[in-house]
Amino acid sequence: MLRDIIDDLFRIQPGTDVSLARHDPGWAQTEEMRRLGKADARRLAEEMLEQSVKALSEAQELLYATDRYALLIVFQAMDAAGKDSTIKHVMSGINPQGCEVYSFKRPSLEEVDHNFLWRYMRRLPERGRIGIFNRSYYEDVLVVRVHPEILAAQRLPIEDVNGHFWQHRFDDINAFERHLARNGTVILKFFLHLSRHEQKRRFLERLNNPEKNWKFTQADLVERSFWDDYMHAYEKAISATSTDWAPWYVVPADDKWVTRAVVAEVIASAVRGLNLEHPKPDAAQRELLERARHELEHES
Repeated sequence: MLRDIIDDLFRIQPGTDVSLARHDPGWAQTEEMRRLGKADARRLAEEMLEQSVKALSEAQELLYATDRYALLIVFQAMDAAGKDSTIKHVMSGINPQGCEVYSFKRPSLEEVDHNFLWRYMRRLPERGRIGIFNRSYYEDVLVVRVHPEILAAQRLPIEDVNGHFWQHRFDDINAFERHLARNGTVILKFFLHLSRHEQKRRFLERLNNPEKNWKFTQADLVERSFWDDYMHAYEKAISATSTDWAPWYVVPADDKWVTRAVVAEVIASAVRGLNLEHPKPDAAQRELLERARHELEHES
C-alpha cells in the first residue's frame, strides 16, 4: 500500500514527458500530509525510515546469501541536494562488506579514450552486493549536454551534435540497463529534486558556517548559473530513460527527511519484491552438515 502511494507520487512511468516544474520539491505532497502538519509528517517519515533501514539490513543478508541478484542504485541531483547524506542515512544499517559507493569525478585520459559507459561498467556490483553510484553515466547526457566543450574533448567521430545524438545516447543507456536487468541487476534511479530557492539557502549556510566552508566551491556557483539548462537536460534524460526495468523516481529534496524516507522505502520494497529466501541445503549438503555437527559435538 505504501509503495503504491510512493510509486503514484514519484515514479516516472515509461513514456512520460517529464516537466520538473510540475513536481513539488517540498514536504506537503498530498492533502492528507498537509492536514497532518509538518511536525507530525516528519515524525511519521522518520519512523518509516527507521523501519525501512531495518528491513534493508535484513534484505541485504538474503541478497548476499542467495547470490542471484545485484542491486544498483543511481543518485543524480543538483549540488547541495543531499545525495551524500541520503546515502549515509538510508544505508546506515547495511554491512559495509556488501555495499560499495562510487562517486564519479572528472574522467581520466584513459576513461575519455573509451566509450562513455566504460568507466561505469567497471564499477558495477556483482551478484549478492549493492552498488551505489553517486552521479553516474547520466552525467554524459546532463553536464556534457550543458557544457558541449566537454563533448568536444572526447574526440568522437561525429559531425553534428543534435537531438539525434542525444537520443542515441539514451538508446545506449536503455540497452545497457536492459542488459543488466536481464542478468539479475535490480536498478533504481533517484533524481533528488531540489528547488533553486533551497539550493541558495544551503549554499549560504555553507558560506556562513565556518565548519561547512569546505563544502562550497566556486564551481558550485558557476553551475548554478546554468540552472535552466540543467532542468531541461534532466527532463529530457528522465523522460527518455525511465523504463519498467530501470525506473526513475523524482524525489522531493527540499526537506531531507522526506528524501530519506522515500528512498529507503523504495529500495527496501524493491528487494522485498524479489521474494528471496535463505538457500535450502540439498541432500548432499545436509549430510555434510550432519557430519560436521556430529564431529563437533563429539570433539574431545
